Amino acid sequence: MKPKNLGHVMLDLETLGNKSNSAILSIGAVEFNIETGETGFEFYERVDLQSCLNVGLIVNGSTFYWWLQQNEKARKEICKAADNLHNVLQKLNTYFAICGDFQLWGNGLTFDVSILENAYVKFGVQVMPWQFRNERDVRTLVAFAPEIKENYPFTGILHHPIADCKYQIGYCTAIWNKLNKQ
Repeated sequence: MKPKNLGHVMLDLETLGNKSNSAILSIGAVEFNIETGETGFEFYERVDLQSCLNVGLIVNGSTFYWWLQQNEKARKEICKAADNLHNVLQKLNTYFAICGDFQLWGNGLTFDVSILENAYVKFGVQVMPWQFRNERDVRTLVAFAPEIKENYPFTGILHHPIADCKYQIGYCTAIWNKLNKQ
């Protein structure tokens, strides 16, 4: 799929922790239009866990146990062959460059975007491949109309970055449109 330059990119990471120095299991990103919900260019890569540990990213025990309790499809997906973190970040740079000028959405001020930024820093990158002024938080938007997220149907494999991105895009678009109609 080719990029459509829709102005927004939803980011989702699957990790083995909830701090900015957490090991990353997979990265997903989906280009989208916040007003229509149209999606475009997608990025998905699994990350080799050892490559994260080699650069000092950490595993949180409670998150590890949480993963053991997740559905079988999600667990199997994170165990498939994966590329090393450095290569995945280089591929993600290319994806971001192709998407052009965009607002980057993550679920939580200190989660997706912060963890990704910390991973880049581990490889000496000081200037992120997105504009820091364009960082957006899904949870803040949800706080304006939580009932929309609560009632929005999920499709796909729970805890798969692309399915999670599309779910977040769906309810964020619905909230955005509700707020802009008022």
